[in-house]
Amino acid sequence: MFQLTRDEFESLKFRFGTSRWGGTRKLPRAFTEQGVAMLSSVLRSPRAVRVNIEIMRAFVRMRRVLVAHAELAQKVGQLEEKVAGHDQAIRSLVAAIRQIIESPAARDRRRIGFLPRRA
Repeated sequence: MFQLTRDEFESLKFRFGTSRWGGTRKLPRAFTEQGVAMLSSVLRSPRAVRVNIEIMRAFVRMRRVLVAHAELAQKVGQLEEKVAGHDQAIRSLVAAIRQIIESPAARDRRRIGFLPRRA
């Protein structure tokens, strides 16, 4: 168990819509996952066991969400790197095309093919 800091407590109040003018004199305490497991060995009532199981399930769900976000962040990073590489390739391709179009040799070339007869 540990005591929340003032910033952590304010963040929780904001997230859960807790009243700002409520009478809290001391900062609240929170349990770690291991603390909840230790608490379950002390509390043995059926209700305490059910609550403890739900808390442990919440920790498992939180861990899954964190893993999913980490994988998603990694995939977004890889996509950004790919797109940045594509941007550079497209820019160099456009520059090469412009250079070909604007070169004087391209404008002054003799036409190839048949010319129509003039009557």
